[in-house]
Amino acid sequence: MLTCALFNAAFPLVSLIWIADNVSDTWPMTVSFRNADPLQLADALRQAHVRSMLLFRSLAAAGFDVAGSVPRLPVINPPLWEIGHAAWFAEWYGLREAASSAPSAARHPSLLSRSDDWFDSNTVAHDARWTLPLPSSGEILAYCREVHERVLERLLRSPHDDAALYPFRLLLAHENMHGDAFFYTLQTLGVRPPSQLQEGAPAAAPVAQGGEGAGEEEIAFDSAAFRIGVPPGEGFAFDNEQHAHLREVAGFTIDAQAVSNRQYLEFIADGGYRHPQFWSEAGRRWMAQTKRQAPAYWQDPQAWRCRRFADDIALPPEEPVRHVSLFEAEAYCAWAGRRLPTETEWEYAARSQPGRFRWGRVWEWTASVFEAYPGFEPGPYREYSAPFFGSHQSVRGASFATAACMRAPQYRNFYRAHRDDIFVGFRTCATAY
Repeated sequence: MLTCALFNAAFPLVSLIWIADNVSDTWPMTVSFRNADPLQLADALRQAHVRSMLLFRSLAAAGFDVAGSVPRLPVINPPLWEIGHAAWFAEWYGLREAASSAPSAARHPSLLSRSDDWFDSNTVAHDARWTLPLPSSGEILAYCREVHERVLERLLRSPHDDAALYPFRLLLAHENMHGDAFFYTLQTLGVRPPSQLQEGAPAAAPVAQGGEGAGEEEIAFDSAAFRIGVPPGEGFAFDNEQHAHLREVAGFTIDAQAVSNRQYLEFIADGGYRHPQFWSEAGRRWMAQTKRQAPAYWQDPQAWRCRRFADDIALPPEEPVRHVSLFEAEAYCAWAGRRLPTETEWEYAARSQPGRFRWGRVWEWTASVFEAYPGFEPGPYREYSAPFFGSHQSVRGASFATAACMRAPQYRNFYRAHRDDIFVGFRTCATAY
């Protein structure tokens, strides 16, 4: 079993010294990871690793590095398992040269004995992650550090071509996705993020894309043919973004930015949660189960407040509403005489009017079920998309917690309709007549 004296009881102090010595002055990196060269990728990997360590440290300080202290909820993982899994994935594709996620695909053994038994999410059921006989935090963090350093060493010897850099771009995206998951976990468990990564901090990602259209209410688009997805030869693409193909887009108008808390309060004040005609059948079932009368984490209708991680704050009226389910987004649209945009409309608007179409503070629900594009073939990470087609909803954009290098109009995220623990909101749309 791999051990390292660096990550002992003094991990918080030592790790912060290491962070101070290893973070680039270009934090956060805004170059897209999809086309980044080896040096840029190395910088982005360092930043992703530092972010993961900072987020894990916040959870560990609250006692959540011990699985028995973590509530068994379907929307989170035990943080120690999560950070070990991210390192295992990086080792699987970046060092062990696995061509796929098949259990027998790795060409080399792991640095950590039994890591495949503990951290392969395809074989370790979610509930089992609370009862695994994992090594100590120090040993797992030493494994994370060792994998990270060896991946960087190999990356910096790699040629600058898409095939050679694919595994490094994949493992970077994966670590950043788990960084997002750490943020969701912090919110769910009521733990404050590290100061370096709080909204608006220098190391945090920019809170919105675009800017010329600030204050603009909506944008109109004429009918058009639009190429959606990522064609070959344009750098990294997730399997669900392939293959690029033409779609016809009928004329439509779309909000220039996501619906705000102030706007959503009008829906609540007008009885939006009390009037079943605004809700789908599935939405009414969700309402009956949850008894929800406002978005998650909202409280005190006399003077609305909300919980942001560990803090109870006055509801910011002009910020995008967040922590709403698909059902709530659909109900608001019905009340407003509008609808959610399809993911085709969303991507077309984001690409066609990048200065006017503001996005990036919250993920955004769309009207589209998450489905395969024509000619879909699973990528090396075989389970990334295919198991979720038809059962999840397409979500577009990014949130404040999303690494800047990950943000792209073609990026397809996906969640079940009831999820409101994520930083998700929406905007409205209408067909032009």
